[in-house]
Amino acid sequence: MVNVGEEAPDFRLVDQAGVTRSLTEARGSWVVLYFYPKDDTPGCTKEACSFRDALPKFEDLGAVVYGVSADDGESHQAFSEKYSLNFPLLVDDDMRVINAYQAYGDKVVNDEVRQGILRVTYLIDPRGRIARAWQVTDPEAHAQEVKDAIEELAAA
Repeated sequence: MVNVGEEAPDFRLVDQAGVTRSLTEARGSWVVLYFYPKDDTPGCTKEACSFRDALPKFEDLGAVVYGVSADDGESHQAFSEKYSLNFPLLVDDDMRVINAYQAYGDKVVNDEVRQGILRVTYLIDPRGRIARAWQVTDPEAHAQEVKDAIEELAAA
């Protein structure tokens, strides 16, 4: 994983609506950059819906949320529409950003070690530095965990 305190790797990716998003454009805001394996799978759906439900709280804290996977824009659009997701899902089909954030590697699936996109999240501070990093174990509770971290860091 990218280390806390390091400058976050910049990115320019297209979201499910065809809008180009970049870390540079989000400077001045907290950025929640979460990586997930695949659209419309059980764990990824739980995680996305928890961020969807908590988005007003993130916005109140001056934070933006971006989900990133290697799925294409059509898949992201269908996933977003099916679950009324209210934040951008970024297309990283060449896995440039996934690799820059070290979100690809060994993971255990059905008691078998496989290579794939890891469920990791980075909280990037308003200056563009990594403030926190997580290897997510509970996708459903993760949005609350990230929100709590922003509140803690903003108060410090």
